[in-house]
Amino acid sequence: MRWIILVAALGIAGCDTKTAEEQAADDARDVAIVRANQEPPPEELEPQAILYPDIEEHDLFGAGCSFVPEGGGLGAIAIAMENEGYMKRGEAILKFAADLGSAELPYLARRKYDGLDYSFTLDLEGAHGEKSGMETVDYPARLAVKDGQDRVIYESDGMAQCGA
Repeated sequence: MRWIILVAALGIAGCDTKTAEEQAADDARDVAIVRANQEPPPEELEPQAILYPDIEEHDLFGAGCSFVPEGGGLGAIAIAMENEGYMKRGEAILKFAADLGSAELPYLARRKYDGLDYSFTLDLEGAHGEKSGMETVDYPARLAVKDGQDRVIYESDGMAQCGA
């Protein structure tokens, strides 16, 4: 009689054991869930137009390219210059360092700029733009802004006006 109770107890205990492969798969799934919950979702960035008072206050004059999104009117939301790039978030002007290893755009601008919290790339479509003034050329363009984890948080097609 004791023998039957012992076999039944071992049988019940054996039903709940997992193979090493099953346990490893469960552990991997649990780790993936924890990691997914530790990474914050990307924030939404709504760049603001850099207006003339901002340009005067921060001395943003000089050669480079200014990006205006489609439907954005005349206000540039990104300025790409020889050594720095600029964007406006809320009321703050964000400063970026030019990535000197990135492609050079017209008027000494660069393709990529890196900041403390964000980076942006400005891609011009086509080698030749359309002359729009004495010293300015307009190019179809695309602006992409990434966060510190290299996730795209803003992307837009538009027009880049390059000049002095």
